[in-house]
Amino acid sequence: MKYRKILPVLVAGSMIFGATHSLAGDVKMIANASVNVDIISPVDLRAVFLEEKSSIDGSHVGPVLEKDGPVHEAFLQEYLARSDDDLQEYYRALVFTGRGSMPKILGSDAEVVAYVARTRGAIGYVSNATGTEGVKTLAIGVVNNNVERRLLTRIEPGYPDTLKDLRIGGTVRLRLSISAKGNVEQVELLGGNPILGESAASAVKKWVYAAGRSRTIAEVSLRFGDN
Repeated sequence: MKYRKILPVLVAGSMIFGATHSLAGDVKMIANASVNVDIISPVDLRAVFLEEKSSIDGSHVGPVLEKDGPVHEAFLQEYLARSDDDLQEYYRALVFTGRGSMPKILGSDAEVVAYVARTRGAIGYVSNATGTEGVKTLAIGVVNNNVERRLLTRIEPGYPDTLKDLRIGGTVRLRLSISAKGNVEQVELLGGNPILGESAASAVKKWVYAAGRSRTIAEVSLRFGDN
């Protein structure tokens, strides 16, 4: 089997993120499987947690918060622009005036994941390193099919010898989070052989894109194998 050069293909239909700071990478948004969206805009996210809206694209949603800690502080700073004291005062005012209720507040990432997994419409946040079995992860951004980032530096992934000798190839699909500065911040495997995916992700993390106005999500496909 002749080895073919691995070809990255930028998939049309990027998603552009609202401008955020580096702390946003420490926070991962999660939702119950009943929430019928995979991406939520920063505006909608803020509205949900301030109880200004209770549905997104026809799906009922309700906020779940952590009591304290660095993830909680990062979430407040990045997405609500409020201190914890300000937020608690805001919720108390909602309850007092009858315009809302106190949201569910839990003590740890594990408790948030467990509650969101079993509660229809729940949306919460946890550390980016926390496992999220039983819930869905939400990207934060706005779909914009006209956004495209030019690739400046590309590192080709290695073709693992074992798979190459066994003639195991195919296409690997990845979702990239590209910072405004152009570096690849996160890589998610969407499909393909997981061993090839690991090799592809390792290389793609070293790619550099042209600077943009904001953080962007793009999907790329990399093919391993013969023509």
